[in-house]
Formats: sequence, structure tokens, C-alpha cells
Amino acid sequence: MDQLHSAAVTTAAESRTRGRTMLTDIQAAGARSTYQPSRHKPASPQETRAFPLERRWRQPAATPDDITISRWTCTQTGIRHEEATTPADRYFFAIALKTSRAKLTRGRHTIFDGIMPAGTLYIGAPLQQLSAQFSAPCDFLHFHVSASTYFPFLRPGAGTASAEGLNDLVLLRDPFAEQLAKALTERGHSADREFARCIGQTLAMHLARRELPHSKVNALPKWRLRRVEEYVGTHFDHCISLSELAKVAGLSRMHFAAQFRAATGYRPREYLLHQRIERAKSLLSNSETALAEVALTVGFCTQAHFSTVFKRITGDTPARWRCASRNASASSRLSGGDPASTYKAVSHVLPADFS
Repeated sequence: MDQLHSAAVTTAAESRTRGRTMLTDIQAAGARSTYQPSRHKPASPQETRAFPLERRWRQPAATPDDITISRWTCTQTGIRHEEATTPADRYFFAIALKTSRAKLTRGRHTIFDGIMPAGTLYIGAPLQQLSAQFSAPCDFLHFHVSASTYFPFLRPGAGTASAEGLNDLVLLRDPFAEQLAKALTERGHSADREFARCIGQTLAMHLARRELPHSKVNALPKWRLRRVEEYVGTHFDHCISLSELAKVAGLSRMHFAAQFRAATGYRPREYLLHQRIERAKSLLSNSETALAEVALTVGFCTQAHFSTVFKRITGDTPARWRCASRNASASSRLSGGDPASTYKAVSHVLPADFS
């Protein structure tokens, strides 16, 4: 019996030794197979991107293809003027990746003047000159698409896209185009050219087959819009109805809602919500006010509703936003910069929301 016990102990010890040896071998093999960075100098973002950054507005550095994609980013907070003409064989699409304020003109004709929400899509036809004025930081994805390849059968008429209808068409918040742009930008440097080209083809086919608006709605005149903005600015903490705003603008509810959205890109209710959230940001970053009190101060009935809307608009909860804002302020003070530049860069261009 003792001999059997001794043999069992010896066998167990040998098994443990073999196990440790195998584990060491596996770890060594894993270490040998671990990715080693290349000694070669990595390619620059301009070289690896499927959609390189534009050095000049609407002038991609890439060799023209049936679809060429580029990105225009401007962090400048002052007014910036740009001008370009669409080539004779191209259609031009622009998708806003972030909310900005822009004015688009051709000669004396104003095509668009106001807030461009993220997801806004602009389409320009061949041989069309366009002037743009950006008065806030902006980020756009640009598509330069072959007219003969993707729009060979355009013809005048209602219904599907026509040559006249696609020129200077501004589609506020086109959900499908916004998702396509998001699919590209979220891939970052891993988005290869073929993947980007497929996205561009999908967007072109989407626009060639979409139903165009049956009638054009005029934007709310600036003097009426100013009256509404001033009213919201002084009454945002109260319950404001669509009828009240329409009365302030001097229009019927139906006409006011349509013209307000044409001027700002927002439904009245969305505008009010954004205005409340902007006021809440100021309280969160500059005071120790409790979240429940902030919610009531800016016009929300409950903290839960406030938190839901805040996260939908900013992408963060109020508590996380406050923490990030203060960290950014502290870092900025240490470096001698603007304490709240990270969060105020776009806030002055966001009108309030009303839905």
C-alpha cells in the first residue's frame, strides 16, 4: 500500500512538472507570436485614409475616380468664406458630420442660411458654382460622383430625381445618408478604398431613386425668427406650446412649423430642447447645483426626462458631462488655454429644440 501511495505521489509530481513545462512553452510561443511593430515609418493619415482630408474646400487630393470621397474639417470659430465649381462630369454631395451654421449662395441667390444639423445632405449638379460661408466649426464628408455612371437617365419631371431637382437640394437630416457617413467615419483608417467606394455607390443610388419634395417651403424670415428666438430665450424654463410660438411669429401653426424647420433644420420642439440643454450645460459647468434642481431650472418636469434628453443630444449623461467639462477646464487652465473651449466651440450655433 505504501508503495502504491509513493508511486501516486511521484506520478502527481511529474504531472505538475510537465504541466508547468507545457505552460512555459505555450507562453514562450505566445511571446514569439506577439505582433511586433514594423520598423518602417508608418504611413501618414493622408496616405492610409480611404477618404483623405481636403487641403482646400471641395478639392480632394486623390486621383479622380467614378466616386471620390474626401473630408473637409474646419475648427475655425470665426467666419470663413469658400468657393468652388462642380466639374462638368460630376455631382457633388456633402454630408454634415456635426451641427454647424452655414450660408450657401450663388451670386445674389441664397440657397441656404442657417443651422445645418448633423446628417444634413447637400447636392450640387455639374458645372454649378457655389459660395459657402461657415460661421462655426464644421466637419463634412464630400462625395464627388460621376454623372454619367450613376445619373445617366436624369430627366425633367416630378417623382424620381431629376436634373433640376437634384441641384442645390438641401435635405435636413437624411437618416440613411447619415448612417452611411457614420459607417465610413467610424471605421477610421481601417476603411479601405473598396469599402468606401461601396458606401459611395449606395449613396448615389439612394439619391438617384429618392422621391423629391413636391413643393418647396420658404424659410421663416429672419425678423420673425429673431422674435421667436428671443421669446424662447426668456421663456425656455416654462411650458411653451407650438401655438404660442406661431403667435409670436405671426403665422398659423402649420405655416410656422414648416418655415421654422426650413430656416433652422429643427422642429420647434427640438429647438426648445436644445436651448434647455445649452442652459443646463452652463449650470453644470459653473455651479454645484444638484442635477434635479438643474432639471427643474431649465424647464424639465423630472430629472429622469432631463437626463434622457441630455444624453440623446450630447451623447453623455449630465453627471459624466459635468465631470468631463471640469477636467477639460482644469487641463486648459494648466496649459493656459481657454477653460471651456472644448464644450463652447459649437454651443453658440445650436438653436434650441421644439418637437
